[in-house]
Amino acid sequence: NKECEERMLYMINELKTCMEAAEKNYPNWGKGYLGGVPNSDKMWSDFKKGDFRVFNSAWVPFYNLHKIEAGLRDAWLYCGNEDARQLFIATCDWLIDIAANVSDEQLERLLGMEHGGVNEVLADAYHLFGDGKYIRAANKYSHQIMVENILRDDTHDFINNKNVNEATAKFLGYARISELKNEDKYNRAVNIYWNDAVDHRMTAISATGVNGFFQPVNKSTRFISEADGPDACGTYNMLKLAERLFDRVHSAQYADYYEGAILNHILGNQDPETGGYVYHTSLRPDTYRMYSKPNQAMWGCVGTGMESQAKYGDFIYTYDHDTLFVNLFIASELESDKIALRQETQFPYGQTSKITVKKNGNYVIAVRRPSWTNQDFDVKVNGKQPQKFKSTQKEVECYYVPCGKSWKEGDVIEVSYPMTLSFEECPRVPTYIALKYGPVVLAGVTEKSTSSKPFMNEYAGIGRRDHSNTSRQPQQSLALAPMLITERNQIPTRIKTKDIRQLTFIVDASAPGSQWKDVELQPLYTTHHSKYTVYWNQQNEAAHSSQPT
Repeated sequence: NKECEERMLYMINELKTCMEAAEKNYPNWGKGYLGGVPNSDKMWSDFKKGDFRVFNSAWVPFYNLHKIEAGLRDAWLYCGNEDARQLFIATCDWLIDIAANVSDEQLERLLGMEHGGVNEVLADAYHLFGDGKYIRAANKYSHQIMVENILRDDTHDFINNKNVNEATAKFLGYARISELKNEDKYNRAVNIYWNDAVDHRMTAISATGVNGFFQPVNKSTRFISEADGPDACGTYNMLKLAERLFDRVHSAQYADYYEGAILNHILGNQDPETGGYVYHTSLRPDTYRMYSKPNQAMWGCVGTGMESQAKYGDFIYTYDHDTLFVNLFIASELESDKIALRQETQFPYGQTSKITVKKNGNYVIAVRRPSWTNQDFDVKVNGKQPQKFKSTQKEVECYYVPCGKSWKEGDVIEVSYPMTLSFEECPRVPTYIALKYGPVVLAGVTEKSTSSKPFMNEYAGIGRRDHSNTSRQPQQSLALAPMLITERNQIPTRIKTKDIRQLTFIVDASAPGSQWKDVELQPLYTTHHSKYTVYWNQQNEAAHSSQPT
């Protein structure tokens, strides 16, 4: 809209002024520079001479530069702003120039500091402008030790204790370079990284990490014991990586992941009352979210939080060769020179989608069969099942159903994806489970915040650590949190529907010695300003009674 456009133009004009000032005031290194890192003059002057002491004591300089570069790239690509294009080129050239006298070995050591997706934007510059200097720079700014170590890691230990956001940004860069230059080692490294993160470390909300870091096997209980769970920045980058990997093979597994992440992590990441953002979404039983104070707290996951909220429309549909993939069940309209359709759905509060073709055309429409539905999943085109429709009774299989390739205006595809209650074990902590309805993670609401009794630091301050575990009110013992003490096959009998239109349920959490009885379940993304429980201690009575109090 006009207000957003005016704001963008204002920012670009200010950045242009800053770049001109940098070139004028710092002729030795300032041409093309855009950054707000303190003590920049000495840092970059020394950097060009091979003295990295100031750089190493600064707070992630390249990470900050990458965010500006990515914003300029997008302002040009999405809005056609020519000034943004020129500024983007200049910042990419600055990255090349500042490291011109820095050896690959020296830069490799410096890339141990978080640097965002510097290699990714340089690869984008190569794709956009065709100049080989940018792809060479992208490789130079790629942290090679990450690639080498993950390729020879058979134990899934290498990414232990690595920062999720930092590592994923690096692998995004490798993926982008390999798209353009078909680098086999990057391809293999990215696939290993994805499989390790998703298959071995992913929580029920399609996010991973505690306080932003991958956890070793022997510390997996920290998902439960620590209040600082996965951070939004890491999930945002995993969403981008899912898109890149999908582009290679068009596997529904990536769309399944994407759906779970935006529905269960990103959607609940913004305060509906103030617009503030959550840094770490806690998975510890009986705890709460902490939100940034708008216009005050600009943590890393606040800036990325703004980008994350734009991801809902990114991946509903993708097109490759002659196939349109319907990846997500989100009410939407799609229109291009070749394709026009409308999807109507109440998902996740409804279990059907109606896709109406709005323009004649010849292309395949492929609809995702998600892993969370059951054998009653159904697709009909103008009332009939497609000839290639594949029926299955497997509960965890996802794939695409091709629905034909000759379309007339008014043709209708009806999709039915029944949802059922299920549970999912915490990674490597099987005694704790999360409850789900279809793809929706359900949380037990244990206490509401009120104006007269707010939670401690519910709106956190401007400091970098003000969102941390130590800023929350003291945590009660996990033994006091609601539990599910019953045989696992009896869990469904403990859950009753309250209002299926709102996806609310009641779970019987009564247990010997526990204060809890009936606890309301609702989608995690609706549990704002509440204490909630995602992971439930689930044991039978014999196992529970044998544990010390």
